Amino acid sequence: MARRDQTEMAVLGALSMQPMTAYALREAIREVLGHFWSESFGQIYPTLNALEGEGHVQRQEGPRAGSSIFTITGSGAARLRDLLNEPVKSVPPRNGLLLRLFFGRHLGAGKCRELLQDAKADAERRLRDYDALARTVAEEDRDSPDLPYALLTVSAGRHSAEAAVAWADEALALLDTLPETVHDTPLENGEPR
Repeated sequence: MARRDQTEMAVLGALSMQPMTAYALREAIREVLGHFWSESFGQIYPTLNALEGEGHVQRQEGPRAGSSIFTITGSGAARLRDLLNEPVKSVPPRNGLLLRLFFGRHLGAGKCRELLQDAKADAERRLRDYDALARTVAEEDRDSPDLPYALLTVSAGRHSAEAAVAWADEALALLDTLPETVHDTPLENGEPR
């Protein structure tokens, strides 16, 4: 799925929940979808204008002078369904922590331990955030037909954070069995000197 299609899916999906201004749309994508989806703000506004040009969203005058409220149209809802029905494509992971740990002998067990402790603390923070988010969503969207689906994504984030905490504990225990040395021998042509 092309990058533009994914941005369209995020924009149309957010507008399917309620009409909003471009600014509110940007904030909704950042605050709500941001727990599992990042979207470039530089892509949101051009995509919104393109969707309006294609008849997938409709612009109406907003409450303040110069502001506009965007609403998804019937063709926009159909476009959203088409995009949602496309197969999910795997994206190769890019995880800076795992890259550093893979080459961890050059850092030493102590520095790797620090990285893991930071990662564990971040996962514990995310776990608390997901718990708070689940309570907020359940309370604010109590009568929304989108509630069970929103809670599915919060649950996925929570499980991911729990797994990260468990993995960090396991990795820290392994590091405790290693010596503290750092192997900083310069490499020449892939071979230690």
